[in-house]
Amino acid sequence: MVKTGSSWLPVCTRAELQAGRFIEFTMPRTEAELAKHPDTLPLTGFVFLDGATPRAYLNRCPHMGVELNWKPGRFMDSDNLFLQCSTHGALFKPKDGECIAGPCQGDALTALDLQESGGVLEVRLPE
Repeated sequence: MVKTGSSWLPVCTRAELQAGRFIEFTMPRTEAELAKHPDTLPLTGFVFLDGATPRAYLNRCPHMGVELNWKPGRFMDSDNLFLQCSTHGALFKPKDGECIAGPCQGDALTALDLQESGGVLEVRLPE
């Protein structure tokens, strides 16, 4: 559980983030969120390297709200070029999360702000 006012979540060290590796994380819920929606699953996200640039997104397809990955750590299509939704095959550009194929074409993944603090990558929790 996160206290109100805590806006950054440590996810991994910069050294842990390597090409081809996706690091998944669960966002803590506030007491208010738990009280209002006790049966709702917490939000999850993932961080990865796009070339040399770290990127982070919510692990949620904009079309159906389902998690993208096929299995833990598996987010890319068979050609290893695009992020792919395991439910209906939508393809997303790693750089900006834009959907380029599938039922959510023209929509995009929700990007999360990233910062590095003392060698640790942190994501800003959504409001």
